[in-house]
Amino acid sequence: MLCETSDKPFSDDKYIFEPKFDGHRLLVSKIGDEVKLYTRHGNNCTLKYPELLNVPVLNSKDIILDGEVVVLDRETGKPDFELVMRRFQGGSGPAVQFVAFDILHYDGEDLRSLGLIERKEILSEVLKETPFYSVIRYVDGEGEALFEAIQRHDLEGIVAKRKDSKYEGKRSKAWLKTINYKYETVEIAGYRKDEFGWLAEVNGRPVGVIELGVPPKHKYVFYEVSRQLIVEETEDIVRLEPLIKAKVKFRNWTRKGFMRSPVFIDFVTEGTEKTS
Repeated sequence: MLCETSDKPFSDDKYIFEPKFDGHRLLVSKIGDEVKLYTRHGNNCTLKYPELLNVPVLNSKDIILDGEVVVLDRETGKPDFELVMRRFQGGSGPAVQFVAFDILHYDGEDLRSLGLIERKEILSEVLKETPFYSVIRYVDGEGEALFEAIQRHDLEGIVAKRKDSKYEGKRSKAWLKTINYKYETVEIAGYRKDEFGWLAEVNGRPVGVIELGVPPKHKYVFYEVSRQLIVEETEDIVRLEPLIKAKVKFRNWTRKGFMRSPVFIDFVTEGTEKTS
């Protein structure tokens, strides 16, 4: 079950609100003595996380869990996406943790048709917490207050879930995510030839490639103006004088100083440039 997007946080007594952890989605399946781990795309990644193979379920019953696998940065205590991706790609690194937020099956019973709160109650009763497994905490109705706390601690965002939502195997408006984006003004210093992508810089330093969020009319205007700014051309890249500026939003800065998943908002003209 996947989330739709909400641009702003909200409060509503029909919803619970959870922190959004910066890791990757994982289904944990324990049937009999066999444990398997699957990504949201259905890829088997069981061998990547041996620390998760001992599922701490009450009475060793069959269980299927939905949640997020994360790695906590030892210095900040915050989930670190780059560290969990390093583990996922087969590299070394700290142990992962599985944060369970839903239960789909328990002791031979399919729970997906139950309401979310019923599933949450079962989850908290049957899954024991260990250094490798935990159950997500949530707040009732107060989404805006939770989002303010997420912003103060510089975390990824929140997810709003209807209390009566059944578990659907598709994207659903019953679950809504709100990302705690960062914002920056960048210079566009070039573009890729073969696939769409604008090369973003901040004060002359490369910070990423803008691939998302650019409407067709903005692309047309950009390429019309950029013809006058070409300074170099290679087989793959057209370099420009970095005179075109744009406002973008992005998840966070990577360890190497790049924007993670920058999304175009609008062009910036003189007198309107702001960073928040």
